[in-house]
This record gives sequence, structure tokens and C-alpha cells, in this order.
Amino acid sequence: MGKALSSWSGMRKYLEQEMLAPSLHGRIRYACKSYHFNLFEVYIDSKLVKQFSWETAQTYINKNSFHIDKNLYGEIDQWGGFWKIPITERTEYAEEEFCDALKEYRSQDIHDSINSQNPIIRMFAILDRRIGKRTLLKLKEDISNQPLWLQEFYRLRIESELYTAT
Repeated sequence: MGKALSSWSGMRKYLEQEMLAPSLHGRIRYACKSYHFNLFEVYIDSKLVKQFSWETAQTYINKNSFHIDKNLYGEIDQWGGFWKIPITERTEYAEEEFCDALKEYRSQDIHDSINSQNPIIRMFAILDRRIGKRTLLKLKEDISNQPLWLQEFYRLRIESELYTAT
């Protein structure tokens, strides 16, 4: 299993088949597109829900005017302002943050993941087959405290487990 997880196809299989809640099989799809950067995407029922890349983060930076730092040469450093904003307060994330979150999610207990401060880790966790109905009932009360983009994943999982007959 370890060798297969070193490739994107192995990681995708891990996320979409091995760790995904059975009620979500066929509904969640992960994609990785390579340009001069990597673009990670998550789809629900073939609809793009979230992207993780330098490009999406750059758009977020431009939209929110994070041109507040200067580098060693006195040039404006857009990324400096971006990195100062905690991951818990942003809605866009770079590809490295996706990869780091996936690595952390895979290496820790599922209850640590679902309670993580990192919203990307919580995304992986809410889709995980190891999250049971009792935990989902507790999380149902917490949906409104999640970032808007993450609420869609919470609703999907809770509705697929608690409100449909299997």
C-alpha cells in the first residue's frame, strides 16, 4: 500500500475508495491537474466544489489586497500578507497546504482530524468512513461554525448517513 500512495492515482484511490464513507462512493471525486503548478480539485456529484492551488490563492490575495509586505529588495511581497492570515481565517489555500493537510490527516487519529483547527484536514475527516453516526449527530450542530465551502461537505455527509436508508 505504501508504494501505491506515492503516486497521485494511489492517493486518489485511497481517498475515493479506501477511506471514503460507503454512502459517498461515486459521489466524491478528487483531481490533480498539473500546469506550471498543481491544481487539486474536489468534486461532489461531478460539480467542482473546491480548488487548492497557488492560482486560487493568488486570486484570493489580489481580491483582498494583501500587498502589505516588502521583501529584502524593497519589492512588494503579496504572499507575506497571505501567510500571516491563519489558515482558520482564510477561504483559499495553496497546493502545499492541501498536501500538508493530507499528510497530517493520514498520520493521525480520525478524532484528531475531525477536531483539527485546519479546515482542509476536517474536509478529509468528514468524508472518512471511520466517522460514525453518533459523531455525525454531534457535528450536525457545528455546521454553521464551519467555513462556507466546508459546510457543503458536512451537509453531504450528514444527509447521506442520517437521512437516507441504506
